[in-house]
Amino acid sequence: MGSTYIKPEPTEHSLRPFSNAAGRENADSGAASMITVKSEPCDANAPLPKVEVKKDESDTDVLSQNLVSPSIPMDYAKYESADQIRYTPENCLKEGVNMVKNIKAHIKHLELGSKLRKDVWLREIASLESQGTPSTMIAVCGATGAGKSSILNAILDDNVVPTSGMRACTAVVTEIAYHKEQNIAADVSFLSEKEWRDELKVLLDDLIDEDGQIRRATDLRSEAGVAWHKVHAVYPMLTQDHLPGMTVDRILSLDSKILELLGSVKKITAKDSREFAKEIAKYIDSKDQKRGNKKDRENDKKDKKKDDNGAALWPLIRQVNVRCSSEALSTGAVLVDLPGVADANAARSSIARDYMKKCDCIWILAPITRAVDDKTAKDLLGDAFKSQLMSFSDVESTITFIATKCDDISCSEVIRALALEDDPILEKIEEHLEQIRDESKVWKEKKTDAETISKDVTEEMRAIRAKITEHQEHLNALEEGVPFTSNHSEKDGEKKNGKKRKSTHSGRGGSSKRKKNDFDSEEEAECALDPDADDDEMDLDDFIDNDSIKSSGSNEEGDRNDSDKSDSDDSDNADSEAEEAPVTIDDVKTKIAEGKAGIKSARERLSEARKQRKEAVDMLSTLEKKKTKAQRDKNAFCSLKRSEFSRDVLKEDFRAGLKELDDAAAENRDPGTFDPTVNLRDYASIDLPVFTVSSRDYIRIKKQVKGDGDAACFSNVEETGVPELQKWCHTLTVKSRDRAAKSFRNHLRVFSTSVKSYVDSFGTVSEADRESLREKWETAPEPELLTMDVEDDEDEDRDSDDDDDDDDDDGFDWVYQRGRLVPVARQNRKSSPVANLARGSNKDKDENMNGISNKLTKEFCRVVAESVKEMQTLFKDGLEDKCSTGAQAASESAVETSDAIAASMHWATYRATLRREGVWRRNINEELVTPMTRHIASSWAKVFETNLFSSFETKVVEVISNILKEIEESCPVVLRDRAHHQGQLCIEEVKVALKKTIDVVHNELSTNQKDVSRCLEPHVREQLSDGYSRAMEERGTGSVARQKNVFRTFVHNNKDDLFEGGAEEILERLDKVAVDVGRVLELSLDNLAEKVEVNLAVLWEGPSDSKHLVHERSEAIESIETILEQLALWESADNMRN
Repeated sequence: MGSTYIKPEPTEHSLRPFSNAAGRENADSGAASMITVKSEPCDANAPLPKVEVKKDESDTDVLSQNLVSPSIPMDYAKYESADQIRYTPENCLKEGVNMVKNIKAHIKHLELGSKLRKDVWLREIASLESQGTPSTMIAVCGATGAGKSSILNAILDDNVVPTSGMRACTAVVTEIAYHKEQNIAADVSFLSEKEWRDELKVLLDDLIDEDGQIRRATDLRSEAGVAWHKVHAVYPMLTQDHLPGMTVDRILSLDSKILELLGSVKKITAKDSREFAKEIAKYIDSKDQKRGNKKDRENDKKDKKKDDNGAALWPLIRQVNVRCSSEALSTGAVLVDLPGVADANAARSSIARDYMKKCDCIWILAPITRAVDDKTAKDLLGDAFKSQLMSFSDVESTITFIATKCDDISCSEVIRALALEDDPILEKIEEHLEQIRDESKVWKEKKTDAETISKDVTEEMRAIRAKITEHQEHLNALEEGVPFTSNHSEKDGEKKNGKKRKSTHSGRGGSSKRKKNDFDSEEEAECALDPDADDDEMDLDDFIDNDSIKSSGSNEEGDRNDSDKSDSDDSDNADSEAEEAPVTIDDVKTKIAEGKAGIKSARERLSEARKQRKEAVDMLSTLEKKKTKAQRDKNAFCSLKRSEFSRDVLKEDFRAGLKELDDAAAENRDPGTFDPTVNLRDYASIDLPVFTVSSRDYIRIKKQVKGDGDAACFSNVEETGVPELQKWCHTLTVKSRDRAAKSFRNHLRVFSTSVKSYVDSFGTVSEADRESLREKWETAPEPELLTMDVEDDEDEDRDSDDDDDDDDDDGFDWVYQRGRLVPVARQNRKSSPVANLARGSNKDKDENMNGISNKLTKEFCRVVAESVKEMQTLFKDGLEDKCSTGAQAASESAVETSDAIAASMHWATYRATLRREGVWRRNINEELVTPMTRHIASSWAKVFETNLFSSFETKVVEVISNILKEIEESCPVVLRDRAHHQGQLCIEEVKVALKKTIDVVHNELSTNQKDVSRCLEPHVREQLSDGYSRAMEERGTGSVARQKNVFRTFVHNNKDDLFEGGAEEILERLDKVAVDVGRVLELSLDNLAEKVEVNLAVLWEGPSDSKHLVHERSEAIESIETILEQLALWESADNMRN
């Protein structure tokens, strides 16, 4: 062995993630906690005994008291049968944790025999108590306009995600998780000062050209426009004229409040989404954006006057973590909104990449209008889809496609495109619509007829009323004996002479813009057309203004006017004849009576016309509602048909993409035998999850947004597809939840059995046999090691916490021995066997040391070394050739790809991309490595689909079985059956522990292989850094062409090293991953060795003489037996559910 190598003691429930070797030397906190473990750990949540027991603070072993502890209450539900259990993984975990608390309470009252047992059991309890519902990270990806915010709000059943403000903050990652509190909380993280400095530098480069002049920044779609929008938002006191000559330091000094904000985290808590939107808007909205109702905006204006800063903060945000009580997230789903638009800030881009590494699932969103095209899935998933094959072994269950905006429908286009004309359902809807149109036409005619009658009768009544008024004046003149001149004849004369009377209504009568009704006032028109109007409300005797009648420009009214004119002429002739004879009072009274009788008759006809119009209006309103519903049914039918078609297209394109990758990999492996007509897998069985949703209609139907109107397409929430997507959130977590619950039950069952075995074994082994087995198999502490009193050390640690940086002068050093860090006196370090062991000497002595854990640790090291070697060989054999051929393919196409990118980009965008080392609206580095990732993808998936730990698990079990056989053979004959039984329990416990270890290591391996699979783009970016810089040095006339040529030349000259270096980096990283796996396995096996010894130590650990412990053991056995029975019922309930 070489230099001193210190290994920390791991805790089984939290294995260390893969890291460099230095991480092991720095992680001594776990080991320190093992040294200072209290002999009686207390749980704040555990039920306290009702009877108080006095404790002697100087003696931490409560069990030494000659007192019988009270019965320990049962905190978990007790069932008589599995049928009574309402099984969910969450309920199982909850009740299981309560069972653990009960066992923990019993252990507190038992004598554990040895410190090793105490340490191991406390570690087991801590591991069990830390179990919880696992989370499933879902990355939600989609370009701007895909409707991500609306989809997220629909899934959450609340307006948690702002739908407008977040667009301004295009690159902010938003994580949305569940919490039980009935509020909405958020943590808004801001960029550090360094990160904001780096971004400001890039933004200034976008704004200032080579000559030091400000670029045109009015177009917000341009690079300069985006840059100015951000800079001016944070520093509103800046003008564009100030920018030339400004430095980053000078800009930062403009506002000290901004500097204070950088690197901080602001916490928000709101009782509902409305209040949350108002609070979050302070950070994510631009100052010119308006949010909320009028009253809120007025209050905001008042607040704005108080705000002297006036800066918008959205460009400074790096991440937002939201927590809400949405049912869709209650089972562990975590939605992460990953923006699809590139950003100038490297920190935010890095966050997005990190989430992509650790996410469990990916949702890809796009408007459904794109999903009807032929190339959909290949274009939308594209190279990102192909690269995911390198990261996920089970792509089918990790990638979900969501077609949004299904309410955006053109029925005629869909019917024509999908040939739905003869569909029976559509025909029935069309017939219903046609029937509604026909009925509407009839009732419109009836309404028009009723209105025409009303107008005619009203005009007739006006004429009669005018005559009655004149006759009344005539009657008054006759009774008073004064002369009377008829006004009617003068007006008739005016009409005959073709002269037009001026309107007495301010010109309104002659205006072409006058409303279609022919009444002089709105009140008259309403009374004439309103069938519900009371006759008393329109006393016809009060209408005396004959001048209010106007002529109509329509043909019908013209005919009617001609008829009226003819009637008027006849009336004039009659009046003329009447004037020749003297008119008596009786004659006038008769005429008045005739006029009133005519009005009465007209009233009856007018009332009937009103009723007819009311009936027509009501019927038309009903028909309009029916028409709206029928049209919505038609829209829904067409939308659902389009969704069905789109799902099939996407699924088929997904299969075609997989086949293309498989065929390309097969052709690269063996071009001579490659046959494209042979399918390499059952593609028909591959079913990409595709959802078609309308979040807008869902939100409208649910009335989630006040005043948002009615749904445009769907009539119920099920048709919108959102409920199905909400269920999918639960479905995605089912496997992990069930796996966690099952693992927890197994772990608890084995641990409970182990505790019961120990408690129940007292008095079954003779003292002589016990001593013989202990001498041979118990691991004894080194005599040279300092023995630390756990309780006193706790006080010392407390005192030492008050000292500053005095830990190095405590008189002893830490060295790693048998799975734990132990202190060695510094003055005795040179002569200490442990110190010599740490320096690599005294190796033979260590090999001859007795003890189960020592022997197992030595064998486990050999097994881990072999497993690491096998893993490295598997990586090399499976991927080395692919990496080589992929690098060659990428090298051959590099120049062509670079030229294509340069030709397709606007010159300003190309410069902005160079300035950002190839990452802006497109990623040059990623496109350059695409040929390489395409070659590797298929083989990569196959390598990591392999069970990399099958032989490891077999070898570990074999090592333990061998030592169990040795122990059994060393036991006296009378103990061999018991040793054999204890060995079987030990093997079962080992298998559970190994499964848990391998699950954790496998998850870490999955995360790290994703990281390795994405190392190519950063590698190429770093290698091209000089090329980007050299290209940007070109200035002046013709600089764009020179920039393209400089970068092209750089790519051409370095293309071989560029990608071959990437292949080497992949293999080197995979080797390191294997080594890191080995370290984690070694650390976990150290704990396993101790666990095996604790399990077998019941063969030699003897009972205490304390009489009260007999009662404690009896109660503990009874309680644990009940727990084991309940665990069996939960297992049955789980099986019944499936």
